[in-house]
This record gives sequence, C-alpha cells and structure tokens, in this order.
Amino acid sequence: MDALTRQLTSGAQALGIELTAAQQQQLMDYLQLLLKWNKAYNLTAIREPADMVALHLLDSLAVHNHLGEAQRIIDVGTGPGLPGIMLAIMNPHKDFTLLDSNGKKTRFLFQAKTSLKLDRVSIVNDRVEAYKPAQPFDMIVSRAFASLYDMTHWCQHLCAPEGCFLAMKGQYPDQEITELENRFEVVESHAVQIPGVDAERHLLQLRPTQVSA
Repeated sequence: MDALTRQLTSGAQALGIELTAAQQQQLMDYLQLLLKWNKAYNLTAIREPADMVALHLLDSLAVHNHLGEAQRIIDVGTGPGLPGIMLAIMNPHKDFTLLDSNGKKTRFLFQAKTSLKLDRVSIVNDRVEAYKPAQPFDMIVSRAFASLYDMTHWCQHLCAPEGCFLAMKGQYPDQEITELENRFEVVESHAVQIPGVDAERHLLQLRPTQVSA
C-alpha cells in the first residue's frame, strides 16, 4: 500500500491539493473497498490498483478545486462514487447527493458512505429524469455521464436558479458546445493534466444563458 499512498499523495500535490492524514486514509480506505467489491460486482473495468489511483481517485480529485462556493452538489451518473465520494471526503462541510440508476453501484455507495462515515452524503438509486429533489442544487457534476446537451437537458430541473453545471470531458468538446444552441454558455474552461493519465482532460463550467432563463 505504501507505493499506492505515495502515488496518491504526489498526484494530489501535482493537482495543487494537499491531503490531510485523515483524507489520505479515507481515500485509501475507499480504494480498498472498491477493489474488494469490484471482484464480485464488476463496478469498474479498471482492475489494477495503480490504475485506479490515477484514473479514478486523481481524475476525480481534479474537480475539487473548482467547486467554489457551491454547498449543495449532485453527482449525476456517479457509478461507484466518482467523483462524488472523493469530493465528499475533501469537502466534509458540503452536502453531496450521489445519483445512479444501477442498483449494485448504489449498494456499494451505501457501504462506502457508512464505512467512511460520510454523514453529509445522500445516495439516490433512480434515473435522473425521474428524480425530484426537495431542493434544487447549486452545482451538478458529471464525470462521464452524457453529452453536454443531454446533461443539461436531463438535469436542468435539478439546477437552482443561480446554479451551474460542471462537466469533465476528454478533448475539448467543440461540437457538443455547438449543440447546446446557446441555451447554455461555457463560463469557465480548464485543461487538466491528471498525473499518470496520458490523455486530455477538460473541466467545463456551464450556466444557462439569459435567453433560456
């Protein structure tokens, strides 16, 4: 585990994140839980622990510095909690809702929430278009959920009037932005280099345009 811990810590530092001892432990505990459950439930196609650190943990942590003042955050299509669980570990004073329609993945999320003592995490097993929250969200996060058009179309009812969308993409999605037809605008865009990942990553923040509002 020492090599994996070093990989996590140095990778986080490269992303501009200093992990506390408690956060480091929680992240490694999550990794062990994911490895254990993955053998039985096939939660992710990635099998190697070092690959999980790079492609799951660090890839998710890259979102952390872009949450801003958002307090109520939903991770749509969270799968086994990526990036939602990572973000909840890093931001224990924010409220996170993790939504996925896959029952075995949400069962894993309940186990992770309990084991890691993430009291401000809520798990929802539902399709995004059917989910009706009691309150809208300040930020809707998606790591690999859908195209920008589908994300904004299916999730618009979840977004508070002053809320925003935060989408992680591979290459810069020029075509997907065009398909938004000016209903939403990209207000921030960040090219992100994930340590250990030889692929492009872009983090886009979108807000409804004045026209659609």
